[in-house]
Amino acid sequence: MNIEILTTNNVWMMVCTALVFFMHLGFSLLEIGLTRQKNTINILFKNFFVITAGLLIYCFVGFNLMYPGSFIGGIIPDYFFDLFGLSAPLVDGNLDLAYSEGYTYWTDFLFQGMFAATAATIVSGAVAERIKLSSFMLFAVLYVGIVYPIVGSWKWGAGFLDGWGFYDFAGSTLVHSVGGWAALVVVYFLGARIGKFSADGKSMALPGHNLPLASAGVLILWLGWFGFNGGSVLSADPALTSLTLVTTCLAAAAGGVGGAIFSNTLYKNYDLTMFMNGILGGLVSITAGADLMGPTDAIIIGAIGGIVVVLSVSLLDRVKLDDPVGAIAVHLFCGMWGTLAVGLFGDKAGFDQFMTQLAGVGIIGAFSVIMAIILIKIVTAICGLRVDKEEEMNGLDLAEHGMDAYADFRVN
Repeated sequence: MNIEILTTNNVWMMVCTALVFFMHLGFSLLEIGLTRQKNTINILFKNFFVITAGLLIYCFVGFNLMYPGSFIGGIIPDYFFDLFGLSAPLVDGNLDLAYSEGYTYWTDFLFQGMFAATAATIVSGAVAERIKLSSFMLFAVLYVGIVYPIVGSWKWGAGFLDGWGFYDFAGSTLVHSVGGWAALVVVYFLGARIGKFSADGKSMALPGHNLPLASAGVLILWLGWFGFNGGSVLSADPALTSLTLVTTCLAAAAGGVGGAIFSNTLYKNYDLTMFMNGILGGLVSITAGADLMGPTDAIIIGAIGGIVVVLSVSLLDRVKLDDPVGAIAVHLFCGMWGTLAVGLFGDKAGFDQFMTQLAGVGIIGAFSVIMAIILIKIVTAICGLRVDKEEEMNGLDLAEHGMDAYADFRVN
């Protein structure tokens, strides 16, 4: 093995791991900015829990579930061998050196662990302002510990979807849609926030308390996505890494512009939240095929992603599903679009590839929904699901934490 290549690639992977970790600050700021002041501490607590508990559960169970080394019938991971904890290979007394020319065992675990925690963060924003903290924490642990790594093993762990030729470079479906399906299920069972829909079913605005913080969150997420997609090259290959960063950036820009223009066309105003979520929609959309696309393809995929966000937000309002931050629109709908786009654009475009992508989206969606329903039923039986009306009206910061985020400046 060339130790210089290993070192260079591994350093790049560690930098990307740090960037993906930084995304959790972006998610935190976005979520608190788009929700009301009285729930700020509650949302921050959930985001701290997601990254801490997510890494621990991925260490104990998730990593070995996701990369089992063998499968029964090509579908079911062989869970029962070396399931718990981490055990890096030893070769001639030298840890890691035969694991991969791109990165060490430990870097692989940490990079993938950041992805696992992201799936639960998607749920956090969608269920904000009315879910019991204990219920969210239990659901997040079960989902990240069981559902996310099993689905990931089907592709990234060399499972049956990988054998079919299903392609998802950095997780438009395996991370974003998996988290988005869970968010959709929990939001359905949780119900809308008090005051979100009028007696006649009209959607009412419940404005977030700090759009500057939300804006900072989006820009941090955009920066973090350079690690999310750039690290998924799994090496510091200069040609492929630079292409991936270019397509990622162009898709984000096109998603923002596309979302803003389309929103203005429909609603005759310049909606900053649609602009911001359009950027995120473009990022999610390109994630499945960032290494396969040229600049023009990336711009088209991102722009359509921005439009998908606007249409999805409208659809969710029509069916009375309350998502305070637009997480379902961004991560679920754009995740599906980006995965299907691999069969329409870039190096793998073709009817057979499109049908494979469609099958993968459908199978993963069905499994995620079924498992999310089972888990939410278990969680509800153990903890309940929603806070009571008085607690919701007063804010979860007081009800769950006994403190205010902004001392002496408490407003609803």
